[in-house]
Amino acid sequence: MISKRIYAFIAAAMLSIGISSARPDEGMWLPMLLKQLNESDMQKKGMKLTADDIYSVNQSSLKDAIVSFGGFCTGEMISPEGLLLTNHHCGYGQIQQHSSVENDYLTKGFWAMDKSQELPNPGLTATFIVRMEDVTKQILAGTENAKTEAQREAIIQKNIAKVRQETTAGSHYDAVIRPFFYGNEYYMYVTETFKDIRLVGAPPSAIGKFGGDTDNWMWPRHTGDFALFRIYAGPNNEPAEYSPNNKPYKPKHHLPISLSGVKENDFTMVFGFPGRTNEYLTSHAIEEIYNVSNPAKIKIRTTKLNVLDEDMKASDAVRIQYAAKHASIANAWKKWQGENRGLRKANTIQKKKELERQFITWVNADAARKQQYGNLMAEFGKNYKALDGITISRDYIMEAANGVELIRYATGFAKLQQLIDSKASQNEINAEADKLERAAAVYFKNYNAPTDQKVFVALMGLYYNDLDKKLLPEAVKTAGDKNKGDFTKLASDIYSKTNLASEAGVKKMLADVKAGKTDALKKDPAFVLANAIDTHYRTQVLPTYNAVNDNLNLLYRSYMNGLRAMQQDKKFYPDANSTLRVAYGKVEPYKPVDGVSYDYFTTLEGVMEKAAMTEVEDYVIPEKLRELYRNKDYGRYGVNGKMPVGFVSSNHTTGGNSGSPVINANGQLIGINFDRNWEGTMSDIAYNPDQVRNIAVDARYMLFIVDKFAGAGHLVQEMTLVTDDTSGLPQVDSRSKAGATNLSKKEQRKAEKAAKKAAKKKEKEAAEVN
Repeated sequence: MISKRIYAFIAAAMLSIGISSARPDEGMWLPMLLKQLNESDMQKKGMKLTADDIYSVNQSSLKDAIVSFGGFCTGEMISPEGLLLTNHHCGYGQIQQHSSVENDYLTKGFWAMDKSQELPNPGLTATFIVRMEDVTKQILAGTENAKTEAQREAIIQKNIAKVRQETTAGSHYDAVIRPFFYGNEYYMYVTETFKDIRLVGAPPSAIGKFGGDTDNWMWPRHTGDFALFRIYAGPNNEPAEYSPNNKPYKPKHHLPISLSGVKENDFTMVFGFPGRTNEYLTSHAIEEIYNVSNPAKIKIRTTKLNVLDEDMKASDAVRIQYAAKHASIANAWKKWQGENRGLRKANTIQKKKELERQFITWVNADAARKQQYGNLMAEFGKNYKALDGITISRDYIMEAANGVELIRYATGFAKLQQLIDSKASQNEINAEADKLERAAAVYFKNYNAPTDQKVFVALMGLYYNDLDKKLLPEAVKTAGDKNKGDFTKLASDIYSKTNLASEAGVKKMLADVKAGKTDALKKDPAFVLANAIDTHYRTQVLPTYNAVNDNLNLLYRSYMNGLRAMQQDKKFYPDANSTLRVAYGKVEPYKPVDGVSYDYFTTLEGVMEKAAMTEVEDYVIPEKLRELYRNKDYGRYGVNGKMPVGFVSSNHTTGGNSGSPVINANGQLIGINFDRNWEGTMSDIAYNPDQVRNIAVDARYMLFIVDKFAGAGHLVQEMTLVTDDTSGLPQVDSRSKAGATNLSKKEQRKAEKAAKKAAKKKEKEAAEVN
């Protein structure tokens, strides 16, 4: 008999390596499976909704208010007139495109005082999910006969094309089919994409980007990171290309906004499109990330940011040109630093190794398991060893070589040169040249050659000096050897002679190509260097990288099967892959380090405290905000003389969740997710419940800025503001649930059948486990 003390020790050890069920606030869950997997947990944690209130194909539900914003962020409907709320940083590129030195919306903000002033954004989209379906059986049909991974993938792609075509034929819908659990399962998302999205309002960067790079990924946070757009639709409330005749979209559901705010331990839910996580990586992969890849990328981006900072401070024109680029570069740069810190603090590598040792013990205890999984860990080790020199080469090409805009841009001309070399028809060559010329007009609006030349010198120097010379493209090695690692002279030669560093030069070169001068591009010094680097990448790096990753995908698919068989009491959630997910947790403070405790909320008082630090440029604020603070003029949005600004909760989020609504137990909007805490950025790889927090703008701060600061109260009047406990349920829309769907009766029946089938499958799995 096992003593109670030993039993307790074993139980604690199992918990430490994740054998028990995932904590309710860990995971990114599929909306269609909430009833089977999560509804009970969510309600125990305080949720007053049902799974059908969150996701349904037969009635209006929360999912009908959620959009994929541009394919890179999340947004939500907050009015019956198509008003869309997302993050300021998600709309930053659009705000920048509309900005100039004369009309600097980045600095001053922008507010449309009526719909005629709303600004169109060509290329920007908003995509709703119509329904989900488990299509694993259809997609994997025939793969049992595949002899190689490439053959299996070919069969899968053929099946995906067939299912998509059958699903969307005769409709304006699209269908996205993605692998889950490394290809063990496949789910289809039927989508509806709107293309007429207009900018409605954005606070000045001193509010929307308050704290800048200083506060990025940090808590406490005081950033009003939000922006407002509007979806426009054509006839019948359906998607249409931009037209002045389009009307504001009438959503099937919009989120009411709670004026009641948040308190500690309140239930929270984040509904959005998380981009990418890798929760099931082995220790080999995490060691490579922690010891090799992240340090290299951090170093390269630090160098580039230093160059950009200097030029942006010296010129307002350059500042506007590079504002969005700088923010994007700095975002990942700081995230990787926090990720490594979090991995170290959580002792993640050792915990993964312990799980792998347990897996091996479990495998060796059964002959059948040994036959199936016996060589798995050894194969992982072998394949990650094969990436020695490959991963670092790829990182330096992606971050250092292609971190030079001229090199990355010149690489985009490779197809044109291939057409010339293959003696394609002049019509084909001209068509490609015309496409490049149209793109150049957009590209050079946000390009400054003198700045990029400085970046070239700095990053090419790192590329040459940091890597083993046998890993370098011959052209880079030769140039570095010739100039002892100093690329100043080479940069001067290339930028003074290339046609690819200005729009005029590109037009001249393309005109020569269309006139039959076949060597016009081939002799361009920027293209020559870029082509040499790209050729090296495609021939010396990419083949091994792809081959190893194909092997690893197969190994991880098998490993996932093994883990799920070994840990039958654990609810597994699939890695994020830019598909709609639900994360849930609670409003919760945390302790970042020993002796330090962070509260769960911030107020406008903290903005003023930071603004008093005059030496920090990221903490400058508008005078109007100071005036409102001095007068405590917070309207109905303040609480006891304080103006709430932000809060943290324990929802599991990642990139792509930016702009996601933070929803309370009653289905009401209480915040706009915009970041994670620095200590919690490692949640893309491993979740640490004591450290991981998502950061949100308090919805009341958004309302305060729109109404009291911007004077755009007409926008608030569009919204549904609530203070009671029931108004946030999906039936808030003035239409019947039965009529709140765009699905045909045939599609509804099909969706109902798919949902019932998925439910039966999960029930069967649960029964087998029990």
